[in-house]
Amino acid sequence: MPAARHDPAFLDDDNLQALLQARHGDPFSVLGMHQAGEAVVVRALLPGAHAVTVLDARGRRVADLQRLAGTPLFAAVMPRRRNPFAYRLRVTWEGPNGEPAHALDMEDAYRFPPLIGEMDIWLLAEGTHQRPYEWMGAHLNTVDGVEGTRFAVWAPSARRVSVVGDFNQWDGRRHMMRLRHECGVWELFLPQVGEGDLYKFEILGADGELHVKADPFAFHAEVRPQTASSVQRLLPGLAGSAERQRANALDAPISVYEVHLGSWRRGPEGRWLTYRELAEQLVPYVRDLGFTHLELMPVHEHPFDGSWGYQPTGLYAPTSRFGTPADFRAFVEAAHAAGLGVILDWVPAHFPSDAHGLAKFDGTCLYEHADPREGFHQDWNTLIYNYGRTEVRSYLVGNALYWIERYGIDGLRVDAVASMLYRDYSRKEGEWIPNRYGGRENLEAIEFLRRMNRTVGVVRPEAITLAEESTAFPSVTRPPSDDLQGGGLGFHFKWNMGWMNDTLSYFAHEPVHRVHHHDQIRFSLVYAFSENFMLPLSHDEVVHGKGSLIGKMPGDDWQKFANLRAYYGFMWSHPGKKLLFMGCELGQWREWDAESSLDWHLLDEPSPNQARHAGLQRLVRDLNLVMRAEPALHQLDVSPEGFDWISHDDAQHSVLAFQRRARDSRPVVVVCNFTPVPRLGWRIGVPYAGTWRELINSDDEVYGGSGVGNGAMASTAGDWQGQGQSIVLDLPPLATVMLVCGQ
Repeated sequence: MPAARHDPAFLDDDNLQALLQARHGDPFSVLGMHQAGEAVVVRALLPGAHAVTVLDARGRRVADLQRLAGTPLFAAVMPRRRNPFAYRLRVTWEGPNGEPAHALDMEDAYRFPPLIGEMDIWLLAEGTHQRPYEWMGAHLNTVDGVEGTRFAVWAPSARRVSVVGDFNQWDGRRHMMRLRHECGVWELFLPQVGEGDLYKFEILGADGELHVKADPFAFHAEVRPQTASSVQRLLPGLAGSAERQRANALDAPISVYEVHLGSWRRGPEGRWLTYRELAEQLVPYVRDLGFTHLELMPVHEHPFDGSWGYQPTGLYAPTSRFGTPADFRAFVEAAHAAGLGVILDWVPAHFPSDAHGLAKFDGTCLYEHADPREGFHQDWNTLIYNYGRTEVRSYLVGNALYWIERYGIDGLRVDAVASMLYRDYSRKEGEWIPNRYGGRENLEAIEFLRRMNRTVGVVRPEAITLAEESTAFPSVTRPPSDDLQGGGLGFHFKWNMGWMNDTLSYFAHEPVHRVHHHDQIRFSLVYAFSENFMLPLSHDEVVHGKGSLIGKMPGDDWQKFANLRAYYGFMWSHPGKKLLFMGCELGQWREWDAESSLDWHLLDEPSPNQARHAGLQRLVRDLNLVMRAEPALHQLDVSPEGFDWISHDDAQHSVLAFQRRARDSRPVVVVCNFTPVPRLGWRIGVPYAGTWRELINSDDEVYGGSGVGNGAMASTAGDWQGQGQSIVLDLPPLATVMLVCGQ
């Protein structure tokens, strides 16, 4: 018999309507079990239920709840009960025609107390929580012997927040959350929701609109184009490694192979390889090429394939395109087992405006700035994080630690740092807001980067951070400091975009014209030690109409390959760590296409250039092996003591000669001839007396070259080019030669 509205177990109209319309801001105050004077009342809002019975802890019937006519609200006073007790609900659900169907015993989500500690909430609010991911989002939990999932989300301006998913027919009335304190964290424990269940947060925003959002802290998500989050167990933490710390040090040999996982190689019928297949194929390939690290273009979950991951909607979720979080960790572990470090492209500069993402998360500009002059990226049509909000800083700094602590990631390459540092980045006059001092620097972003780098450096000293930064902002790789004028940002390395631009421009010139552009090839040594640099030939240089690296080289096919081999030789002998994008080791003719595999057939199909493609690949491998074996080629990469010019002013012949040095090991002398004219009987100065030999000659026949080379070369005394000894060699055309003295 439906209950009447005057029944004391039921609610006043305001509370009732708020529940029925899913706009109640405090559902725990009215749902579940409550003391009502000397009586105990149970209320349950269960759309689709036909009948509801309250059971005690031993499964015995206590009372039948009565339905308020015309509503899904069931309630009753518990007979002979004066104090709250442990209970369950037996729900008989309605069939298609409203008749009783199946019955199900279930726990009532509204009988469980708050589970999140106040200290965690307050640390998030003040911006000092290093690991909010350990309790925000969805976490498998057992409460009073009941298995389920604890949900928590930050939405301070929301009027109501619900967890919706397959488990409640995506009905926002069923599982409305409780608000914890004024900082805006909402939480709810849902019994019987387990690993793999899909969910979102349904938010009645401050704007009065419904916003159905993926979980910002989700560890896994549906494969696009679906956008729900998936309950996933938090992976156990990983301890730091002294071995990895040595491999990531400033004086270590570091050579990075940059990869887009979706297009390195495709499986049957063009499908993506999984993380575990990549562990079996990509890892040994990179190891055998002699690289020390893999850099992965963003693996954060992202909705649009064409963004290559640079517009992420799930910073805490490895993309489900290639497998599960456990699969991704297995990939990282396979890389480490092979002696390779793993660097992730990390994107804290901006995020897309997709409706299920962070944009207007609680009906307000929560993660982003409200003013488009601060919060909208005109270049990428994305939104900019509000780094001044303490909770946003906790979200991002915690994410940096998350990848290191839960996946063993060796480093984070921070994307688009220049866009973060300046308020007027890519903006015209009047399109940006000065900082509090009237300047163009983004003080909040600078403080965030310093905090992130300081936290990573202190908490996980084995890991490194790298900045993609293209301006003259000072001290990017100096220790973090609060001094805007003299303090550093705290990165370990900075991409040397100036070197990349100058050298690519130089090599694009026909050799006959290089005499007029000699400064381009040597200018980088003027500032080579002002920061800790990495030399990048990244994906950005082989896409969007820029063509491939081999395609940028002038001349016929032979000269194109020779130029590129000479370029790689110069790069590997130049101070700074190295980065090469996938496919560039093959001399792939077409520019990179993220929708298809690399052109592996170039190594196998008979063609006039087959040996040159394979030879270029072999040269990259040998350059890596030599760099790792010779301390002079890596140990003092970031110190001026590691480099000395022998001859830098011979623009007429486009020849360079220099030496690389180590603390306690032999030097390596490098000679570059950037014209197609062999220089026979060419004398250069060398620092030591003895017999010199070739370590690398990019014109060697095994690399597809012409084979102009040298046997043993005995030095003779006498000042030459500022050195006390000299040797005479045949300098091959369009080539870089590395020389060492002795065995």
